[in-house]
Amino acid sequence: MRIVAAMSGGVDSAVAAARMIDAGHDVVGVHLALSQSAATLRESARGCCTIEDAGDARRVADVLGIPFYVWDMAARFKQDVVDDFRAEYAAGRTPNPCLRCNEKIKFAALLDKALALGFDAVATGHYARVVETPRGDGGVRRELHRAVDAAKDQSYVLGVLDAEQLARSFFPLGDTTKPDIRREAAERGFYVANKPDSHDICFIADGDTRGWLTRELGSAPGDIVDTDGQVLGQHEGAFAYTVGQRRGLALGRPAADGQPRYVVEVRPETNQVVVGTADLLGVNAITGDHARWCGPAPEGVVQVGAQVRAHGEEYAATAWAEGDRVEVRLESRVRGVAPGQSVVLYDGTRVVGSATIAAARLEREPVA
Repeated sequence: MRIVAAMSGGVDSAVAAARMIDAGHDVVGVHLALSQSAATLRESARGCCTIEDAGDARRVADVLGIPFYVWDMAARFKQDVVDDFRAEYAAGRTPNPCLRCNEKIKFAALLDKALALGFDAVATGHYARVVETPRGDGGVRRELHRAVDAAKDQSYVLGVLDAEQLARSFFPLGDTTKPDIRREAAERGFYVANKPDSHDICFIADGDTRGWLTRELGSAPGDIVDTDGQVLGQHEGAFAYTVGQRRGLALGRPAADGQPRYVVEVRPETNQVVVGTADLLGVNAITGDHARWCGPAPEGVVQVGAQVRAHGEEYAATAWAEGDRVEVRLESRVRGVAPGQSVVLYDGTRVVGSATIAAARLEREPVA
């Protein structure tokens, strides 16, 4: 098969490209230029959008002896990921830009361009597995599963892929642990074998999300209130707060019962941040929209595992689809679930699909 190997300049994508070559595929390396003002040195950027990263990817391609190209997708990335991130926070939600990037850039814009140029599929260095299972018609169904390395598993941020995208995607690292990947990279002579992993949000160079939002959205002073509406303090922008947050509230006086207080709601329409005690954070019902299924949509009520954070715990739940919406009922309370986050559903290690959390609440009566 003719494969586009997405090469970020890191160790994972380097080994992924090498493994696709070893498997007998015709591989071309592609680095995505996502930043409209990429930093020159890695020390000034914590993500994967630096000029140095592009150079690292090119050096790996030279070692592998494969063609290498840089595809400029900065405008698309700004529109679909950066602008979406800003708009979601302005609306009082807490988005995950990595899911949006996978959905809109790596497995839409990149894959679409690769197919248009005559390639068959895209390979990335994500830690996840694609498992092929027989279908009744004699064909095979490709399923997305968790990686063997639980600490590095990235199936959560891939939960936005649909069946057609999975059919054109390869994740060669899913059966290997990260230490073994680094050893393999060193054995292959890759300069990036010990390169630190990228982290945080790639387009916020200094890792200061609140500062970035303030620069983008401007200062917007408002009240921090309790659940009764009593003013407890001030903030410089409700967009800088998320449900479950405890740090940075700077309240003028402690709670009467001495209990710590957390953000329990963000109200962009009144520019208020509502705080309360920890018991108000527990929810057991989630409504999600923008449902994405990694295969057929579930029929009726199904037993699933639900995960609401990229490296969070999986919770036993039931779920059912209602068109583009998903209803999830958790068997136990989960704290700090914020609108804008994603809920990803699992059947064992298999990813069933995902949805963007529109609302989360506590239902005290059992669901019939």
